[in-house]
Amino acid sequence: MLLKGRISIWDFVRTIKSDLLTITVFSIIVGLIATGHYFNGLEIPLALIAIIGTAISLLLAFRTAQSYDRWWEARIVWGAIVNDSRTLIRQVQQFLPAAEATEVRNFAERQIIWNYALSESLRKLPFSERVQQYTTEQEIRDSNVPNGLLSRHSAQLRRLSEEGKLTEFRQVQLDQTLVRLCDAMGKCERIKNTVFPASYGTLIHFLIYVFALLLPFSLDDDYAMIKALLTAGIPMIFIVIERTAILMQDPFENRPLDTPMTTISQTIEVNLRQQIGEEVRPPAPPSGDAYYIL
Repeated sequence: MLLKGRISIWDFVRTIKSDLLTITVFSIIVGLIATGHYFNGLEIPLALIAIIGTAISLLLAFRTAQSYDRWWEARIVWGAIVNDSRTLIRQVQQFLPAAEATEVRNFAERQIIWNYALSESLRKLPFSERVQQYTTEQEIRDSNVPNGLLSRHSAQLRRLSEEGKLTEFRQVQLDQTLVRLCDAMGKCERIKNTVFPASYGTLIHFLIYVFALLLPFSLDDDYAMIKALLTAGIPMIFIVIERTAILMQDPFENRPLDTPMTTISQTIEVNLRQQIGEEVRPPAPPSGDAYYIL
């Protein structure tokens, strides 16, 4: 996630350099053709160009809004995960007898690992050594590791209930918290696995190149430098907006615009360990030259 007031323009340009280079070369070639001898008499009404430009603007506005909705939904879901993780441990502490500190610690450790496992699985990264060690020790062999960890939560609750350490009402309260965590996991997986329609992006790309193709034929040849700048500059603006929407539409891809799941997981770990009485320091703030957190 980008930090407020900090952004690297050059990193962003490097991300979209291929798109910028392609549209620039295309626009220059078309501009040179438009000034050629065989096309001196060809003039396209500026009103037609304005209509195409308006259509592109509307499509880009819709795509940007949809991409932001996906990004914001992901952030809301992880905000709920923070709250429910704290609530789960607080409920376990309150509902279990004071002598069951080990049971509370087991819940806290498992919930901490769950957050890291969920973030790494959403990003399609290999599980960290810490997560692998925990799942090996606990013999969790589920293909969906975060779901397997939630199942261990449920199994522990059932055992505590059977041992008479949890009343039925308190078990229901804890189960509701687990249901919310499972719902949050499902929402993240839905966002991750729902692909933005490729045909929509193809249509916008096609219209941008049509716009770049027709624009030089509607401009005055008396101002060649201004014509060249407009021919390359206006389509480039459209490409930048579209690329920004593309980067934002997938919030679990381990990029600067992502939801900062790793940082959120670290925050949850600090909170949970402090809740169970352990002394732990908050993670160090990002360095001064950092402009995003993961």
